[in-house]
Amino acid sequence: MIDLRLKVDPLPLVEPLVLRLCERDRSDPSEHDAQLIRREAGCREYEYFGFSVRVHASEEMPLDGDVLMIIPGQSGAHRLIRASSKHNTLLVTEQCDQLCVMCSQPPKKHHIDLFDQFAIAARLAPSGAYIGISGGEPLLHKDRLFEVLASAAVARPDLNFHILTNAQHFVTEDLQRLDEIGLERVLWGIPLYASDPELHDEIVGKPGAFNRLERSLSFLMRAGASVELRTVVTKQNWANLRSLSNYVVHRTPFISVWALMQLERIGFGRMNWHKTFQDTSADFTTLKAAINLASARGIAVSLYNFPQCSVPETYRQLAPSTISDWKRKYLDFCDDCSARGACGGFFEWYSHSEGFSRLGPI
Repeated sequence: MIDLRLKVDPLPLVEPLVLRLCERDRSDPSEHDAQLIRREAGCREYEYFGFSVRVHASEEMPLDGDVLMIIPGQSGAHRLIRASSKHNTLLVTEQCDQLCVMCSQPPKKHHIDLFDQFAIAARLAPSGAYIGISGGEPLLHKDRLFEVLASAAVARPDLNFHILTNAQHFVTEDLQRLDEIGLERVLWGIPLYASDPELHDEIVGKPGAFNRLERSLSFLMRAGASVELRTVVTKQNWANLRSLSNYVVHRTPFISVWALMQLERIGFGRMNWHKTFQDTSADFTTLKAAINLASARGIAVSLYNFPQCSVPETYRQLAPSTISDWKRKYLDFCDDCSARGACGGFFEWYSHSEGFSRLGPI
C-alpha cells in the first residue's frame, strides 16, 4: 500500500503550506517549489524560501514533482499530488448529506476549508493531469469548489477533473458556472443504486434522494455535461438490476458510461459486509442480463473493482484496472495469472476469507 502521508520535521507554520518537491530543474518553475539540497539515509532536505523542509522517505520512493500539504502542528505531510501516478484524488470534505449503507468514507460533521490549498495543488499538477475530487459530498461546498475549478480553467486549461457527487445540489443557476469551467473538462461521477425510488433512498439513507437526483440528472443532460453513472452492486439492489438497466437505457441515454461497481470493504462497507456484499463470482447471471440490455441499446458499460478472474471470460474486456494504485493489492495466486497486467487486483482491505468464492489464475 502506497503511503499518502509522509513524515516531515516540524515547521514554524501559522497556516497550511502547499509546496512542490523539486529534485531537478523544471520547465515550469513556481513560487511553491522546494528545491532538493541534500539526501541522507531515509531523509531528503529541501530549501523553501530559506527554510529547511526535511521529508522522511525511503530512497526508492519517487518524490520529484510531488505536491505536499503541511498542516500547522502536524508532523505528517499530505501527498496531494503524486507526479508519478495517474491516481490523484483530492478529498475536499468529509461532510455528506447521505448515509449510504456501503459508504467507504463515512461522513463527519466537521469541515476544514482547504479549497485555497487544493487550488494551488491543482495548478502544480503535472501537464495533462486527470484529478479526482471526492468527499463526503463536494457540492455541500459548491461555491468554493466552483472557485477552484474556475481558477484551474484559467491557469491550467490542460487539466481535467473527475468529481464524485450525489448530485443533490445542482440548480439552474449553475449552468453559467459549468460553462465557464468547461463542460468537457469535468466528468461527474454520480451514484444511482436502484430504479425503485424507495429502494434507492433506503440504500443512501435519505428520503427524497431519488427524486432530487432525477432533477439533477435532467439538468446535467440539458447542460451537456459528461456523466458517469455509478451503481455499487449489493444484495440490496441485486434483484433490481434488470429494472435499473431498463431505467438507464430509457431515462439516461446521454451518460458517458454506466459503471457497475463491486463493494469496497472499508468504512460502512466493512461494517455491513455480510448483509451487503454480493458474490458475483458465484452468480453473474443477473449482472449479465443488466449488462446485455444496456449494451444492446448503446450504453457503454464498465465493471469497476472487479478482479478479472471474478468475471466470465466474455465480459472481462469490460473490467478495466480501476482500483487506485495506493490502495491496490494482489493475492498469492495472482503471481501465476496471465491477466495480471490488465487486472486491477483487489482493495488493500479485501479479505479473501469473506470475499469472492470463485477466483484463481487465468
